Amino acid sequence: MHACDEVGIDERLRDLASRLHGPARLKDELIREARGALDDATEAYRDGGLPAPEAERRAVADFGAPAELAPAYQEELAAGALRGLSRRALLIAGVLTVGGDLTWRGSSWSGGPPPPAGYQLLAGSMNGIWLAVAGLALAALLGGRWAARRGSATTSAGRLLGWALVGTLALGAVAGMALFAWSVELWDAALTWPPMIVGALLAGAAHFALFRAGRSWLVAAR
Repeated sequence: MHACDEVGIDERLRDLASRLHGPARLKDELIREARGALDDATEAYRDGGLPAPEAERRAVADFGAPAELAPAYQEELAAGALRGLSRRALLIAGVLTVGGDLTWRGSSWSGGPPPPAGYQLLAGSMNGIWLAVAGLALAALLGGRWAARRGSATTSAGRLLGWALVGTLALGAVAGMALFAWSVELWDAALTWPPMIVGALLAGAAHFALFRAGRSWLVAAR
């Protein structure tokens, strides 16, 4: 037995966990599953007549070195992070697409002269951006299921979809902030219009949630 295998379950799992990056909940779940497998293997060796310390060392040796195991576990984390990001993006894209127009209805300036053409173009592009987000998120979810059926956690196409989704979300955040700032510049009353205030707060919370999910995927997929 190699010297590197002269360790216990706790030490081996700490080493493995230190090499993994991604969603904390999924990471904890994977480590718990690994512990369960190691405990079962240890119990089997003990049933075979080995002393407890030796049984544990044998189970750890069979389990494999963290450097060898980490890539497969990291793929699982990346796939889970992309699923979380995609589900969140799909939900928020739907809400913001439907709710975006509601912030303007009944406003004191809605019956006045139309805004500049550039503003109208930017406002019209928001629906297109969120539709693209929804499409990419749905494609990532379906691609993840297809990969899982083939016994793979991630694919190169899945990574490309993840990058495209993160990039489109960033574009949506920048465009949304620009549209809000331009709206306030055009109509002072926008800052005191309740639907506008509520919409801005909800959009901010949504973008923050997406930022956290996107960052989690970037960390897991790097």
